[in-house]
Amino acid sequence: MGLWVQYCSFSVLLIAVFQVVNAQNCDFYNGNWVADGSYPLYDPAACPFIEREFSCQKNGRPDKMYLQYRWQPQGCELPRFDAKGFLQKLKGKSVMFVGDSLSRNQFDAKGFLQKLKGKSVMFVGDSLSRNQFHSLVCLIYTAMPNIKYNQITQANVSTFEIPIDMLIFNTWHWWYRRAPGQPWDYIEVGGKIYKDMDRMVAFEKALTTWAGWVDSNIDPGRNMVFFQGISPTHYNGSDWNEPSSKACLGQEEPILGSTYAGVMPPAVAVLDKVLSTIQKPVKLLNITHLSQLRKDGHPSIYGFNGPTGMDCIHWCLAGVPDTWNQILYNAIL
Repeated sequence: MGLWVQYCSFSVLLIAVFQVVNAQNCDFYNGNWVADGSYPLYDPAACPFIEREFSCQKNGRPDKMYLQYRWQPQGCELPRFDAKGFLQKLKGKSVMFVGDSLSRNQFDAKGFLQKLKGKSVMFVGDSLSRNQFHSLVCLIYTAMPNIKYNQITQANVSTFEIPIDMLIFNTWHWWYRRAPGQPWDYIEVGGKIYKDMDRMVAFEKALTTWAGWVDSNIDPGRNMVFFQGISPTHYNGSDWNEPSSKACLGQEEPILGSTYAGVMPPAVAVLDKVLSTIQKPVKLLNITHLSQLRKDGHPSIYGFNGPTGMDCIHWCLAGVPDTWNQILYNAIL
């Protein structure tokens, strides 16, 4: 039986193949970044799947030390990704990323696909930058050639059916945007239209709607559900005791140790609150703190907009999202 995916505030759908392995008894989220000469585990310049805005080396970033850090959990090891075993053990299975461009950032961090010589990757859809609430943009990468989806443009479309084994959700970074970056005009809650409202209230209401969908539609015997934790930004140097820093520009090394001077994004508490109410099993990929320590990991001026932009939201690849996927790989039971 297929899985009904309800349209709410998530805007991008991605499908990939992932491996199911037994996780070690390890707290993957408590640790620090260490220099490792064997990193990066793949050559980002040779990877055809990394999109332009995440390909910092191709965009002219001069330093390379940011590529050579490995996340080290305290008191245990985080096993490396096994590409061959990954594909063998989950043959015919599927994973869907449901979220925004940070989901795409994580999805692109899949260096193992370089090893799929002779295999095809299917793309269907439109630009991922079109993340409007009035439409649903489906970008599909799948190893199942008979499945094909297109963009759904009708504003009143609420559901469509896709057979999925694992779902990874993410949302937050568009909720606090104000004009001109705000991608919507109105908010609808309970049949009422609002020009605006407290964004944290809106975020909690949307997550609560999503939580209800999970409890109503997920079959734990068939589906695994994850939520990608809140990915931090690095625009304020005071957050890492460098108030004179120009956001993340020029940052070439992570914060050493495991202490971050800044506070957790407010969305973290809201997410934790809503997750605690869900009856069905949902696993949190709690990547916020380990990512906070990587002020050096963003594209800055070596992203999509080049010198005219300052991207301290997304992450260079290879980089931090590879660790997110490494944790995901080891967290699947």
